[in-house]
Amino acid sequence: MMELLRALLGLPEGASTTADSVDLLHFFVIGVTMIMSFYVFGAAAWFCIRYRRRTRGQLTERLVATRRHEVLTVTGVLGMFILWWVIGFRQYVHMTEAPPDSAIVYVDAKQWMWKFTYPGGRSTNDVLMVPVGKPIKLVMTSRDMIHSFFVPAFRTKMDVLPGRYTTVWFEAKKPGSYPIWCAEYCGPSHSTMRGEVLVLSQEDYARWEHGTRDEAKLGDCGGGPGSCGEGDLVALGRSVAVRRACVACHTFDGQRHIGPTWAGLYGSERSLSDGRKVIADEAYLTRSMMEPNADLVAGYPQVMPTYQGTLTAAEAGALVELIRALKDRPLLPAIALPALDVTPHVTTDGGASP
Repeated sequence: MMELLRALLGLPEGASTTADSVDLLHFFVIGVTMIMSFYVFGAAAWFCIRYRRRTRGQLTERLVATRRHEVLTVTGVLGMFILWWVIGFRQYVHMTEAPPDSAIVYVDAKQWMWKFTYPGGRSTNDVLMVPVGKPIKLVMTSRDMIHSFFVPAFRTKMDVLPGRYTTVWFEAKKPGSYPIWCAEYCGPSHSTMRGEVLVLSQEDYARWEHGTRDEAKLGDCGGGPGSCGEGDLVALGRSVAVRRACVACHTFDGQRHIGPTWAGLYGSERSLSDGRKVIADEAYLTRSMMEPNADLVAGYPQVMPTYQGTLTAAEAGALVELIRALKDRPLLPAIALPALDVTPHVTTDGGASP
């Protein structure tokens, strides 16, 4: 039945676990509106016949709706729109809150291509490699302007913004190749910003993930192509942390320093200086790197500079994976740090520590 309705409406196949629920809401809305349209056109035709002028000078009868009819009409239409909104909102929340066991892929959009970086350290251009039956969480940013990541077969669409990180997730139901489109006009070659999601079986994906690493280099990490080296993102994250001087303010072993320790940071609740509380997820961590003034952690000075334009998306992803790895496996302290005066100071390029 679903395939028949999709064929009638010209919809692509539903290749993700959320596609059926999205399409059911689509069919529900279209079905109700079609029924109401037939009712309105039928009523208009009946009025034209029933109240047509039969003699010269005849006036139309005065019709007055009862209060009961008015209440039923208004509450019925309003109730239907509220029902659609509730179903749509529940679907939106489900599609934005990724399952805990999701695999993370970092997406870097720019005119006019998609770059994907995987936890294992590999990267691909315009081809997103994923295993079937595994939730995939995309952490996305743009280098230049607003793009929109859209996979019609998965019913997945999310804007990709410069200087910010957005997330979306999906789980493919069967192997195959599914097109990626940019759904936001982004320049004269917008229509050529295409890609594909290549869904592999679990065995094929494992072979690809651990196969040759001709494309594993993250590239443009500060020292020219391939300067980040190869290997998993955790190892690359440690290299980036040293090269970008993150270790000057943050520790890996739980010791307090100028900035919050990265040990146990991921997924924890952070109390901010303005009284808010946030969860240290991927979006929060990457935003803290790019906009350190936005979420200043209580008890720490405003001394962290922005890394917007300094860190590439691949480097930011590697740092997030390193922080994630330190959630339950903090490194043993190699040296005891002295007590520091962390009284806030006014700086010309000050910022907040994540």
